[in-house]
Amino acid sequence: MESSTTTARSHRPIRRSPWWLAAVAGALVLLVLVGIRVLPGGSTDTEAVAQWDEPAAPIGAGGAPSAGGTSIPTGSPSPVPSGSPSASPTKSPAKSPSGSPTGKVTPPLSPLGVRPTTVKLDLQGWWAWSIVNRRTGAVSGSANMGETSTTASLIKAWLTADYLRRAAADGVTPTEAKLADLTKIIRDSDNTRTDTLFTEIGRTESINRLVGICKLTDSGPAADGGWSRTALSPRDTARLGVCIADGRAAGDTWTTWLLNEMRLVRGVGDFGIRHAFPAAQRKTIAIKNGWVERTKEQEYHVNCLAISGDWTMGVMTRYPVALGWDYGMDNCRKIAEQLRAPA
Repeated sequence: MESSTTTARSHRPIRRSPWWLAAVAGALVLLVLVGIRVLPGGSTDTEAVAQWDEPAAPIGAGGAPSAGGTSIPTGSPSPVPSGSPSASPTKSPAKSPSGSPTGKVTPPLSPLGVRPTTVKLDLQGWWAWSIVNRRTGAVSGSANMGETSTTASLIKAWLTADYLRRAAADGVTPTEAKLADLTKIIRDSDNTRTDTLFTEIGRTESINRLVGICKLTDSGPAADGGWSRTALSPRDTARLGVCIADGRAAGDTWTTWLLNEMRLVRGVGDFGIRHAFPAAQRKTIAIKNGWVERTKEQEYHVNCLAISGDWTMGVMTRYPVALGWDYGMDNCRKIAEQLRAPA
């Protein structure tokens, strides 16, 4: 009897109140919401990812957090979801109507002073020219600007630069007597002092250094091993001018000194390119010229190098010896007059 009574009680329907059903339903909803929060891809997970773009706390040395911030390894960028807006976008500087940032307006460049053009002259013999725009590095010139001729005294600018650069590299300061010799070589084109200098710096080894340091493409040492017959093209002459002006030739210590000496060239060596310019500008142009009578070839070789602030120019000529040295000197100037930009 007792067991039947227990069975009957177990099958008796249980009545639940409405409040109990509401509590169960609420618990189920809560479980669903928690599942959404912790599972990737849920709506609240999207919001959390967007917060990774917030500025992080400053990072100290070795990735240590600063001022209580979360440590991020040094050099590791904070993850930013693709397409998510930055919380602190970097603002571009405001621009003036001309397009340049406000507060600093770049003034326009002054005219270059020279420009490539077709030079029209009825000259005897061979001649060629080249210009390097020092602002852009552009090289221009006559169709034959890559052909070579002998430099004569023009090469003395390099020989002097080579000595000074190497002396500075060796920690040697030239004596006053040595500097006086170099002044005579540049300003007065002294040949005896040049012979001594050429031997001192290794003769053709110096010309090989010229080709390498100044990145020449057409030129090289003389077949006879001397300095006067060094083979140089007008294009490489203009490149030599750039090499002197930018400090590669003479080095940081002596470039200013050398350029000043070249502005002070005097006497018979002061001719050619810079005389195509007004007197006030002429004194700012550094030069080194070369002129020689080649008895074997029965030619005059007359050459001109000029260095200005924004350009360099090389002009080379050779022609029958009967025309005299002043024929070439005048023609250097005439070629430069046509290459000079209109005022």
